[in-house]
This record gives sequence, structure tokens and C-alpha cells, in this order.
Amino acid sequence: MKSKEIERKFLVNGVAYREEAHKKVDLIQGFLSSVPERTVRVRKVDDLGWITVKGIGNASGTTRFEWEKEISGTEARDLLELCEPGRIEKTRYYISRGSHTFEVDEFQGSNLGLVIAEIELKEENESFDHPVWLGEEVTGETKYYNASLSKKPFSKW
Repeated sequence: MKSKEIERKFLVNGVAYREEAHKKVDLIQGFLSSVPERTVRVRKVDDLGWITVKGIGNASGTTRFEWEKEISGTEARDLLELCEPGRIEKTRYYISRGSHTFEVDEFQGSNLGLVIAEIELKEENESFDHPVWLGEEVTGETKYYNASLSKKPFSKW
């Protein structure tokens, strides 16, 4: 499905978000292409998978083209074998706040210690509730993009 993704990213303070989470999943992802103009990601969660194509972001880093298609877990596993070196492993927590959902990612492996919250919006300047655990905004800082973290992990900063 073709769409425009409007997203903001934040570092996270503490672990209070865990108590607010209504869902938690472990996921693994890799990149068939990590170039910013056309990032192609493969993601696997349990027995499901997704292939996602993202375009380059706008000047603020909040908005970019996104196309995503669900695939089987078997297809995702097979495609992960073709991906560039550097997989991303993380636990994702889903936290509802008003009409929005925060996705908080606790990274593992070579990105252990990094925790990032993302929120998708309908408009770039849309207001939303800022929970106390929401830290510094890092929207548009490419080192926090998963494709970048697969190449230069948090442990190497």
C-alpha cells in the first residue's frame, strides 16, 4: 500500500513505558537496500513478515514515502538471508495515548541500551500527549534510523 508516513522519534527516559504497554512483540529486521533514497526493509514478527520500501525524508525528517506489504513468516525468513550485513533485533512496546500510539523499541544485540519511541501522525504539526518518559527528540537524525543502526550500531558510537 502506497502512503505518506509522518513520524517523530524520541529517546526514552527510564522504563515506565513498560507498565503502560498494551502489547509487546519481539522482531527482527534486515535491509535489502539501505540507501536513503530507497530503503527496502524485511521484518519478521512471529509467523508474519513485511517488506517495506521507504523513500528519502523531507527536510525535517518527519515525512517520507512508505509502501508496505505483508508476507509470510517463511518468506520473511528467506528474504532475511539475502539482506545486507547487520540485522536489527528489538522488543517493541505499544502504548496508547489519546488517539495516538507510541511504539517504543528496546534494541538488543549491538544496539543494546538504545531505546527509541516513535509516533505516527496525520499532520506534521499535529499535537500529541508527551508522556514523562519521552526524552529528547531525534527526528531527522539519521544515526537513529534502523538502516543506519544496522551499519553503525549504538555500541560503536
